[in-house]
Amino acid sequence: MSDLINPPELARPRGYSHAAAGRGRTVALAGQIGWDAQARLVSAEFAPQFERALANLVIALEAAGGKPEDLISLRLYVTDKVRYNAALKEVGASYRAHLGKHYPAMALVQVADLLEPGALVEIEGLAVIPD
Repeated sequence: MSDLINPPELARPRGYSHAAAGRGRTVALAGQIGWDAQARLVSAEFAPQFERALANLVIALEAAGGKPEDLISLRLYVTDKVRYNAALKEVGASYRAHLGKHYPAMALVQVADLLEPGALVEIEGLAVIPD
């Protein structure tokens, strides 16, 4: 379990926390994209890729013995922030389906491209799994 930190001196965060702290085993979660177990992108559209990338991250987290509440940080890399913003309703629904109402420290960065051709989003994380 992580402690989410939102100082009153900073603007109220929407969908993230300003900081998060935890005590236990630290697990770094590699960037996940929206592909299936056969390394095929699930769609050419942003929302399905986001949903699958987040699902893949949770699968890796659970394999390490953690759960979504153990996440202290997420980094989202998108190739087009306009596509991200256009899919916010679906992105929010996918987020809540996989992570509930747990909002760790986050960053969202637009990048020129991702390594896998056709990938629109990559999500990596950091978790602290209690002892």
